[in-house]
Amino acid sequence: MSVHAGPETLSAAAFEVMHRAYSPYSHFPVGAALEAADGRVFVGCNVENASFPGGLCAERSALAAAVAHGAREFTRLVIATESDAPAPPCGICRQMLAEFAPRLDVLSCTARGARSSWNLAELLPNPFTPRFLEHE
Repeated sequence: MSVHAGPETLSAAAFEVMHRAYSPYSHFPVGAALEAADGRVFVGCNVENASFPGGLCAERSALAAAVAHGAREFTRLVIATESDAPAPPCGICRQMLAEFAPRLDVLSCTARGARSSWNLAELLPNPFTPRFLEHE
């Protein structure tokens, strides 16, 4: 039986990694903690680039780390920001996460204590999935 981290543990991990974000252009540091189905936690932060499309969101950074370590199933994502309102994942992050966990629980926390939660299916009700690539 695997042990799963609680929301507070994931939130702490997301805030810790948020402080390592590289966001000199947007000045919007983001941290993410992604919990795998087996209980492992993977963190990521946004990494911006002067060539703006080359930047990487925290959520995709955490997802890439998880996949690199063999995780393919996820239960929960916690996002940490310094903004006034909790921020949901951007569109491309929603699409990337839906590939692995279309019903992922998402919690967004701010440094001021505001919180919002969603299910990824609410945030992205009709994702483009591998089934659309099937053809005869």
